[in-house]
Amino acid sequence: MNRNALKKTKIVIFTGYSCNNNCRFCINSNKRELLEKTTDELIKEIYLAKKRKADIIEIIGGESTIRPDYANLVSVAKKIGIEEVLSATNGRIFSDFTIAKKIVDCGIDGLIFSVHGHNSKTHDYLTRSRGSFNELIKGIENLKKLGFKRINGNTTIVKPNMRFLPRIAELYAKYKIRNVEYIFVDPTYGGAYDNFEEFVPKISKASVFMRKAIDIGLKHGYDQWKVRYVPLCYFKGYERHISEINERNLFFTEHWAPDFKNTDALASRQMISRKKTMRCKGCSRYNACEGIWSEYIKRYGDSELKPVK
Repeated sequence: MNRNALKKTKIVIFTGYSCNNNCRFCINSNKRELLEKTTDELIKEIYLAKKRKADIIEIIGGESTIRPDYANLVSVAKKIGIEEVLSATNGRIFSDFTIAKKIVDCGIDGLIFSVHGHNSKTHDYLTRSRGSFNELIKGIENLKKLGFKRINGNTTIVKPNMRFLPRIAELYAKYKIRNVEYIFVDPTYGGAYDNFEEFVPKISKASVFMRKAIDIGLKHGYDQWKVRYVPLCYFKGYERHISEINERNLFFTEHWAPDFKNTDALASRQMISRKKTMRCKGCSRYNACEGIWSEYIKRYGDSELKPVK
């Protein structure tokens, strides 16, 4: 059987870059002033995604849930037969029980909460939004009260939070979050590019805490916790927890944003943003690995990369 025939088409629709947080490391920090797409434009894109036989639509921003038309966009996607409609979110809007219920009732299939600290001190520092952690936690609790089960998580790993990853992992376990991604920060542009030394950790250090976080998930019985944007030489024995490997096997992914359209997100990332160097030659993981961020190599060099024999 053709493996590609089994893959699902996933189209990520960016509504714009407006957000009620202001994360210090955000890749879109320099795009806040770009115009949001209109409701009509987004509905047209949802219908186009259906025409393109999309199995999954992910509606994101910025923070897409703060739009007044958000629930309507989800409803439209479900009414025309999109199998799965997802959103990544900072979770704050769900602290209002009435709004949380409205969004659940519109048919949303899954929500990915961005948790960047184990407490308000770390999380609110990184989001630059006082109270954002408490609102996020209240949002998770409201969704659980509503019986909504597909709550997932993601955490961007930066210098200020990497040592707290085990405690963030325990927080996810406390709320029984079964699917989590620990994402090594992208310094290609935006906040992490502008403040590289402050926010981008060495992979040799960050990977220690990322592996500990995965181990905590396994201890609690969660085998769908993964890491993203990492070189495989630091994750020997964790290959089934690498998001990109999973992504290549399961999805064709497109990104439709206000300022660009990427019809093959996986291929473009490998061609433009991530890099393997001569040090990687001969590594047994070479073909499966995407390397590390090109900007990381420019700033830190490649001395940490160590081929697996």
